[in-house]
Amino acid sequence: MEDRGRNSRTYNNRKKTSARPSGRPASQSRNRRTSGQTPGRRPTGRRSSEDRARMRRRRQRNRMIQLVLLIILVIAAIAGIVIWKRYSPSKEQYDMKKYYGIEKDGQLGITVDNKVVEAKGKLSDGKAYVAYDVVRDYINSRFYWDSNENVLLYMLPKDMISVDVGSKDYSVSREKKSEDYVILKTEGNTAYIALDFVQQYTNIDYEVSSNPDHVMIRTKWGKTDVATVKKNTQVRYQGGVKSPVLAELKKKDEVTIIESEENWKKIRTKEGVIGYVKNNALKNEEKKNITRKFDEQNYSSILKDYTINMAWHNVTNQDANNGVAQKIAQTKGLTTLAPTWVHVADTSGNITSIASSDYVSYAHQQNIEVWMTVRDFDGGISSEQESYELLSYTSRRETLITQLIAEALRVGVDGINVDFEKISDKCGEHYIEFIRELSVKCRQNGLVLSVDNYVPKSFNTQYDRKEQGIVADYVVIMGYDEYYAGSPEAGPVSSYNYVKEGIEETLKEVPAKKVISGIPFFTRLWKETPKTEEELASEKGTDAAEYSVNVESVAYGMDNAQAQIKQAGVETTWDKKAGQNYATWEADGAKYEIWLEDAKSIEQKLKLMQKYKLAGTAEWSLGQESTDIWNLIQKYVN
Repeated sequence: MEDRGRNSRTYNNRKKTSARPSGRPASQSRNRRTSGQTPGRRPTGRRSSEDRARMRRRRQRNRMIQLVLLIILVIAAIAGIVIWKRYSPSKEQYDMKKYYGIEKDGQLGITVDNKVVEAKGKLSDGKAYVAYDVVRDYINSRFYWDSNENVLLYMLPKDMISVDVGSKDYSVSREKKSEDYVILKTEGNTAYIALDFVQQYTNIDYEVSSNPDHVMIRTKWGKTDVATVKKNTQVRYQGGVKSPVLAELKKKDEVTIIESEENWKKIRTKEGVIGYVKNNALKNEEKKNITRKFDEQNYSSILKDYTINMAWHNVTNQDANNGVAQKIAQTKGLTTLAPTWVHVADTSGNITSIASSDYVSYAHQQNIEVWMTVRDFDGGISSEQESYELLSYTSRRETLITQLIAEALRVGVDGINVDFEKISDKCGEHYIEFIRELSVKCRQNGLVLSVDNYVPKSFNTQYDRKEQGIVADYVVIMGYDEYYAGSPEAGPVSSYNYVKEGIEETLKEVPAKKVISGIPFFTRLWKETPKTEEELASEKGTDAAEYSVNVESVAYGMDNAQAQIKQAGVETTWDKKAGQNYATWEADGAKYEIWLEDAKSIEQKLKLMQKYKLAGTAEWSLGQESTDIWNLIQKYVN
C-alpha cells in the first residue's frame, strides 16, 4: 500500500524533491521514471514527443470508434425502418366495390358459399334479386328462363311452376298463386329472380349487407370447419400483412375456414367476405354441423325389379312393324323393345310416327314391354341448330311433349326412350329442361322415361347426366361408335376399355340402379387407301393433314362380318387391349381392318354390366346379332 501511495504522487510533488530520499532503493526511484527519462535526470515538465504521438493515436482511435458506432447506429436505424416497412401491417383498405365487381349504382355484390361471383344482383323495393344465370349456375339449376317467350319455369316432380315478367302471381300446374312482391324482373336482356322466391324451392339462406350492397348466399349444409376470432383483427385480400384490408373482425366473431396455409387461413365472414386471417388470431377450430330445415323434393322413379334386356328395333317403315313376331322369336330373355317409331318433324314440335298398337299388343303377349323411341335425326329435323330452335322455346317443347304423350297413350306403350343426338353446348340447358318437363308428364301417366347418352366425354357434358339420373327413370349409355362412320382413322366400334370408361364415368353422376349399358350387335369393316400427293398438298395446314390415308367404312352385323373374314381368307387374332377378335388384309391397293363383335367380345361387356351391378343392358340393333348371342345374354340378365 505504501509503495502504491508513493507511486501515485503527481509530477508536481515529485518536482519539489531535489534529491532521492536517503535510504530508498535505487530500483524504486527508477520505477517512478517515465518512459524516455534518462537515469539520474529530473523530468523536464513537458510531454515527450512519444507521449504526444500516443495521445494523438488515442484520440484518432476514439474518433474512429465513435464514427464506427455512429455508422452502426445509422445502419441499425435504416434496417429498422426497412424491417418496419416490410413487416408492419398495412392499413390500406381494399376497394370493396372492386372486390365484388360492382361497376355501377344499384348493383348487388354476390357471394355464394365460398366464392364471390359476378355482381349480377340488385336491391329493389327492399328485396334482393339475383340474375337468372347466377341462380342457374350457383344456386338451383332447375330454374329455367325462356328469354324467347319471357317466362320463368320451375319443375317439381309432378308440377310445373310458371312466372311471367313483372308479376306477383305464378301458376302451379295452372293453379294461380301470389306473393306480396314482384317475383321476376327484367333489365335489358337480363332476368332477375327474387331470392325469396328462389328460397321457397331451394335449401338456401341468405343475408344482405351494405357498404357496398352485397348478399351472402349459403347453399351447402352439413359439417363445416369454423373458428372463433381470438382478438380484434383484419381480413386481408391475400395472406400477408402487407395485403390490403377487406374487413374488420371483432373478438368472438365466428368465421368459416375454407383452407389453411402456413401462417394464414382463408376464411369467410358471416357477411360473405372471403379473405385471409392470421392463424394466431383464431381459436376453437372445430367441425360444426350447420343445417336448415327444408322439405326436399322427391322425384319418384319407375324401376323394374328385374335386369333389363332391351333391344332397339330399327323400324324404318310401317311394314317393318309386321316383322315383330319373327324378331322376338329369335331372341331369348328379352324384356324390352325400343322401336324407332317417332321423329321430330319440324322445329315447331310436331312429330311423325309409325307406331303400331298391334306391335305393342303382340309384345305384351310375349311379356315384353315397349319403350317408344323418339329421335332428333334421320327424319324431320336433323341438325344441332334445328334441335336448338325446337327446344329453346317453351311452347315448342310443350307441343312436342303433348304429341309424344298422346302417341304413347294411343298405342299403349310402357315408356318413352329419348334418343336426341344433335344437342350443342348452347342447347344443353334447353335439352335438360325438355327432359324435366317430359319426366313430369311421364310420371303423371305412368310411363317409363329412359334417355340415351354418348359415352361421357368433356365435349358432351351439356347432356347433364346427373340431372337425368334424378328426373328420368333410366340413363342409357350408348357404348359404341368409338370409331364411327366418317372417322378419320380405323378402330374398334366398341373396345373393352371404351365401354368400361363409359360405365365408370356415368356412375360418378348416376346411381347404378338407373344405368343401362348399351352394346353393339354390329361392327365396321375399314378400308384405308394412301392419299395422293395432290390430296396431301390440298389438305396442308388442316386437321386432315394429320392422316396419310383415306378411310372408308361399312357397317356389318355379326354374321355378315364373319362372312367378310371368310371371303378374304384370313384368320383373326385376339386383340387383348380391345377385347375383340381382329383381322387385317390387303387387296386392290387398299388395307382392310375389322374388329369383330361376337360372343367373346359381347361377354366381356356383359361382365362389366354384372360387375358394376347395373340396371341392365341394351343392344343396337335387333336383327344384327348371331343366333348364339341370346343364350349368352340370357346367362347374364336372368
